[in-house]
Parts: sequence; C-alpha cells; structure tokens
Amino acid sequence: MKSAPAILVLFFLTLFIQPIQAQEKSAEGPFDQLIIRGVTLINGNGAPPMGPVDVVVEQNVITQVRVVGYPGVAIDDDRRPELEEGGKEIDAHGMYLLPGFIDMHGHIGGVSQGADWDYVFKLWLAHGVTTVREPSGRSRDWALDLKKKSANNEIIAPRIVQYTGFGSGSKTPIVTEEQAREWVRQNAKAGSDGIKFFGAAPKIMEAALDENNKLGLGSASHHAQLSVARWNVLHSARAGLTSMEHWYGLPEALFEDRTVQNYPLDYNYQNEQHRFEQAGKLWAQAAKPYSDHWNLVMEELLALDFTLDPTFNIYEASRDLHRARRAEWHEDYTLPSLWRFYQPSKISHGSYWHFWGTEQEIAWKNNFSLWMTFVNEYKNRGGRVTTGSDSGFIFQLYGFAYVRELELLREAGFHPLEVIRSATLNGAEALKMDDLIGSIEVGKLADMILVDANPLENFKVLYGTGAIKLTEDNEVVRVGGVQYTISDGVIYNAKVLLKEVKDMVDKAKIEENFILKQPGIKN
Repeated sequence: MKSAPAILVLFFLTLFIQPIQAQEKSAEGPFDQLIIRGVTLINGNGAPPMGPVDVVVEQNVITQVRVVGYPGVAIDDDRRPELEEGGKEIDAHGMYLLPGFIDMHGHIGGVSQGADWDYVFKLWLAHGVTTVREPSGRSRDWALDLKKKSANNEIIAPRIVQYTGFGSGSKTPIVTEEQAREWVRQNAKAGSDGIKFFGAAPKIMEAALDENNKLGLGSASHHAQLSVARWNVLHSARAGLTSMEHWYGLPEALFEDRTVQNYPLDYNYQNEQHRFEQAGKLWAQAAKPYSDHWNLVMEELLALDFTLDPTFNIYEASRDLHRARRAEWHEDYTLPSLWRFYQPSKISHGSYWHFWGTEQEIAWKNNFSLWMTFVNEYKNRGGRVTTGSDSGFIFQLYGFAYVRELELLREAGFHPLEVIRSATLNGAEALKMDDLIGSIEVGKLADMILVDANPLENFKVLYGTGAIKLTEDNEVVRVGGVQYTISDGVIYNAKVLLKEVKDMVDKAKIEENFILKQPGIKN
C-alpha cells in the first residue's frame, strides 16, 4: 500500500497544479475561419511532405491549401491568405500537419475495465484520433447517444461510427434467416452504422449480410473459433462482408491439409491461456507465403475489395509480455481499475497470463512474421489495410496503443507514408467517408493533427509521452507529442487533455490508496 505521507504529497501537488493548468483550455472553437500558417503538410494520400503551406478552414471545411514559400527562404506575406475578423490562426512553422487518425477498432471503455467514455475520448484525441469505429460495446443506445453528443460538440469526443454486435438486444436467439433479416432491419432503424459479427450458422450469416448490404450499412467480423471451422474469411467476403478484424478466420482460409486448427485434446475455449497460446501456433498451420493456395486466397480477397484491419498491437504482449506490461505510460495514464483488469485472471478476457513464458512468446513471434507477410503483400497488391487498436485489453492503453499500431505496420514492411495512409485515407474509404475525411484537401472537413516533430522519421514522436532525444549539448530531452488535434473544426490542446487524464488517474489512486505494482509483487 502507498504510505500516508506519499498520498498526502500527491494530494497537495494535485491541488497546487490545478489552478496553473486552468489557465489553458483543452478545447477552442469551432471558428468561422481558422488558418494554420507555414506548416509542412503530410497529406494522407501517399504524397510526400510539402511546405511551407497555409491551410484555411471556413465553417469547418478546408477552403485553401496554399503553398506560401520554399524551405530556407523567407515567406512573402503578400502570398498568404488573409485572416478575417474573428478568425483564429496558428503559427505552425516547424510543425507537421496530418489528417486526423481513424481508429477502425475502438471500444469506448468497458465496465469491467472501469474506463468511462470521458477518459477514453481524451486519450484518443490527445493522440490525434478524430474518428473511431466502435465494433460493438456496452450497448447500441449508449454508443449512439455519445455519437449524437459528439456530432453536436456537446462533449469532448472524436467522431463515432457505431457498429452493433450481431444479435445484441434480441429477445430470442436468432435461428432463422428471416429473424436475421429482421434484426438487421431493426438495427438500421435504430440508427446504427453497421454490424460486428463473431460468427453464426452459414445460412444466418448469409441472410444477415445480404440484408445489411441492401440497407447500405457497414460490416466487420471477428471470426471467432467457435464458428470459424464452417465459416472463415473467404466465406464472409464472398457473402458481402466489408472488413475483417484481427486475423482470425484468415489462416483457416489458408489451410491446405486440414479444416480445423490443431487443437490439443485437452483444449478448452473458456481457458484464456489455451485460447491465446494455441492461436499463436495457427499461422504456422496455414499455406506457406507465396504458395499457390496462399496467392489464390489473397487474389480473391483483393477482387472482392475486402478490407483488412489487423490490430497488430493488441497481440503484442503475446510475443513480449514484459515490454507491454512495463510501458512507461502506465504509471501516469492507466487507471487503477484498468491495471487490475490486465492482471492474470481466469475470467477477464485477454488476461491469459496463467503461466506465460518463452515458448509461447517464440511461437507468437513466428506467428507475427507470417501474419505481417500476408498483410504487407496484400497492401503491395493494392489491397486496403486500415489501422485499429482494440485498446482496453492486454496492457494496451487507448491512444498510446494506436501509435504503437503505426509502428507495427512499419515493422510489417509499410513505408511510413503507407502507414499514414492506412491510418487516414484507407480508413475513410472503408467507412465510405473519404469525401469528407481522410486527407487534407479542399472541400473536406477540418480533421487534422499538428505535431512539432516529423512522424515519418520517428513515429514515437506521436506518443503522448514523446520521444527521447539527446541534444548536441548532451542533454536528454523529450520531443514531440501531438500539439493540437482538430476535430470538426474544434481545436483540442493535446497536452492539456493528457494532463486532465493524469488528474483522473491521480484522483483514483488517492481514493483507492493505490500504487501500481507488477503482478505477483507483494511489497
């Protein structure tokens, strides 16, 4: 337990810091006009950086992207757009401007994790996430209420795209095709943007996807092991599924000499270590990279314009538990309740550290290598790969985990510009919102990120904790961290949002007399 003096010191420090922090606002706007001056633009469409440019926003719509000079040459002020009365400008010389990030797999906290929406939203916005697709969560109505409040700028929140878990809220099990179709119609009538599937009987999946596509809604699937033996990713794509989550169902589509994974005979799906340990051996059972069957599956998915949303980061602890558990942001930004949820448990999803060791991690490293090879080649052949985090599980924290996903896409073989496109324009295309967001172009909405270091050189500058750098004077400093996130024209100060999150965590630690300790350590 934390000693009484330590708690008192933390309490008085919190009281002392609060008035100072109150001088800065976490959010401003929207403004009738906003001009971002002298910035280097990373567009999101794969184009290389260019600058300096001035970007003009009017009534939340980008109206100008004007080149105003050349590197190392003084800007001619006569070439610059004029600031109107009541407008706002940001001096962004030396900074980089990117489109707002799209998290294609973002759960809005969780009751078991003790993480509520205000905590989650601030962490996302502090890391440049301006749009989130929630693939099922606490309830449809709860998420749709937050979506409405976000759209009206009533709360500090990214834009929300809400998908309902298939069958959620149904009074009886869905066992007929007509029941499936009726549930889909009711889901659309309620205002949902799409459906998240986990699997069902083939005839049910076919009927639900057919009805969903007729209504123009989106779809995603986590092909759960309980259903994947008779319905894998190829079946879903052929039936009209628009995107797959994680990687479940893809190795099964690549099987050549089996129809089910090589389960040990004492396997129990309810045992989380069984589930995740055996999942780490699954890609090794699939067709070899670039073999005939491997190529045939890939080419069919490409022809169907299928989207992969890999969420690499959420499985990273499987290959390096110590790294994920000791990430430096946990001390300041992870709630006590969330930290407890992560610990070894027989009932908490993803807390499968019953006896995780070297053998499991080696298998998962091989798993990652084969998985990343498929995803990178899919991108190389023109396939759409998006960026999702699935935070709130397995030591992955909202916002921070999204940046880690960017790093893992880079590890998979993506050029940094391809990583940014995956995080922005590809997500917008998958959501059929690329006419509004996903790149910085005239006519699109003002969803943007400002950072004072080049993320293409080092994605770590996007972490809220910044990147470590040694100066020419041999001083160790932190650089980067998103400066401003602009969502629907509102300017969010990312540093202030992070401070507000830290205050939430500090308050919870005081109330619970909590000190963060690593698992199994008693004193």
